[in-house]
Formats: sequence, structure tokens, C-alpha cells
Amino acid sequence: MARERKFNTVDLFQAAKQLLLEYGYDGFTFSLLADRMDVSRAALYKYYENKEELITDFMIYEMELFLHELKEIEKLNGFDQQFDFLMDFIFTKTEIHHLIKAALHVLAKLEQTNINKEKLEKLPLEMYRYLNTFILKGKEEGKLKSHIPDSLIIGFILQTVAIPNHFGVPHQEWVNSIKEIIRQGMFNNS
Repeated sequence: MARERKFNTVDLFQAAKQLLLEYGYDGFTFSLLADRMDVSRAALYKYYENKEELITDFMIYEMELFLHELKEIEKLNGFDQQFDFLMDFIFTKTEIHHLIKAALHVLAKLEQTNINKEKLEKLPLEMYRYLNTFILKGKEEGKLKSHIPDSLIIGFILQTVAIPNHFGVPHQEWVNSIKEIIRQGMFNNS
């Protein structure tokens, strides 16, 4: 039987993150989490009634960290610097895609009146606010085509993280190639 020991929120969330990435939402259980942290399930239930409550708190924590780091984009001058920052940033945070899938499962199970549900739904809007400012800068500087909808540009950039690298192209070459495709397209201009 697992011994009773103290743990902090960061340790709890790190273990939850690893398990969500390994097993997905459906495979995630308090038993797995307790084993991973070497605590009893009862210790976890002292803080959270169920996995939805825990995952919601974890997702809010994770999104707030993501947004805090993303906010650095505002300190950079010019669209080109911001673009390079954003691309490098999202490719260091590739797990966020998998975690968003888990969050969608949780949101579907939470009651409409749940405060954390409201907060979790608002955090992506804050992310889009930062990214929309970035897109507007690109359009103002003439780097982005003004007729393409902002949401499509943002979505296209963010979805590049989900492109599978089946052939094991080295990471930096992969990221640079995606940057090139976004900046210049993939067709030769002949």
C-alpha cells in the first residue's frame, strides 16, 4: 500500500500531465496517479473529488503557464522576430495539442455553472488575443495577405505542430522547413 506523504501542486500536475500524455483522458485514473506519485488514492481525494476536477485545475495551470510564456511575443520588434519566436515556442510546447484533447473531454462533462469550466473556456480566447495582435502586425507590415482571415492564419500556424514527422527529419530542420513553407509556400515560382 502506498505510504501517506505530502506533495505539492506542481508535482501533482506534472504527474497528471505525464499520465494524460501516456494514457489519454480515458485511460487516466486516480489509481495510476497515486501509483506514479507514491501516495494513496485517499490522499488525492482529499484535494479533488474526481478526475474532471483535477484535470480542469491542471489545464488552467498549464494554459496560464503557456500564456505567460506566450506573452513574451509582445516584447519583440517586428513581425519576423515574432513569427520566429512563435514557431520555436509552439514546437517546444507540442504536448499542448494532446492536452487540449483531454480538456475537451473534461469540458463536456462539467456542469455549465462550474467556475473552472468558465475559466478554462476563456483562456484560449486570451491566447487568441495575443496571436491576433501578432497577425495584425504581420498584415500592417505587409508580410501577411490581408484578405486571408486572421483565424485561418492562426489556426494554420498552430496546427503545424500536429503534422507527423514520420521520417524522423531532425527537429530543427523540420521546424525551419515548416517556417519556410509558411513564409514562402512550397511551390517554385517559375
